[in-house]
Amino acid sequence: MIHNIIRDKPTRLYILLAGFFITNAILAEVIGVKIFSLEESLGLSKASFTLLGESGLSFDLTVGILPWPVVFIMTDTINEYYGVKGVRFLSVMTAALIAFVFLVFYLAIHTAPAEWWRTSQSAHGVPDMQAAFTQVAGQGMSIIFASLTAFLIGQLTDAGIFRQIKRITGEGKIWMRSTVSTLFSQLIDTVVVSYIYLYFSLGFSFPRVTAIVLVSYVYKFTIAVLCTPLIYLIHGWIERYLGHDQAAGMKKAALEMQTNR
Repeated sequence: MIHNIIRDKPTRLYILLAGFFITNAILAEVIGVKIFSLEESLGLSKASFTLLGESGLSFDLTVGILPWPVVFIMTDTINEYYGVKGVRFLSVMTAALIAFVFLVFYLAIHTAPAEWWRTSQSAHGVPDMQAAFTQVAGQGMSIIFASLTAFLIGQLTDAGIFRQIKRITGEGKIWMRSTVSTLFSQLIDTVVVSYIYLYFSLGFSFPRVTAIVLVSYVYKFTIAVLCTPLIYLIHGWIERYLGHDQAAGMKKAALEMQTNR
């Protein structure tokens, strides 16, 4: 039986897409603790502008947004060939795995560190490895809750909008359903995580959180549009891998599943 599963191209493709989906989603959560300057990373002068009465704003973003476009591309690709049920199953499983990762981090943080290890990197500017490990791996429960909530709502929104657009356009206009569904889901993801964490947890003012949301979304909007050609490249590779007939059959079944739902 296992040999049949491994040989089955649609099954292997789902595992491959799911692997990229899960890996990048977990990576985004883990590395998201770091904030980077987009302008300075690109060798540009630091921006400083005012929005909604909030001054001194710039494109300081979490590095978690770097692998995030892969998650949305995989979401739309899986939706195209396996339907909304394939996306929902993977989204719920990924959320559970992210929660498990942070549970392991919590347990790891609360193990007693070896004293020699605690000071082992002093020469490299890290006087207390335990404190450094705790700060990097031990993100607060509020940000974890906000992130997981935003992830699930964003994914389900993406799948739902993708389904509605595909009902109207059929097999055509891949760019429309992929890009539009991503733009809406990223907006919701950004709004949910920002207001839960920054407004309700950290007590930032409503105008400041709103300004931060708008700045972050401008970046995400731009990346989503720029990723459109990549979506066509992935679809082209899948068509060659599965063969036109099998790929067409899978897309038809996914569309019928969504239509009859």
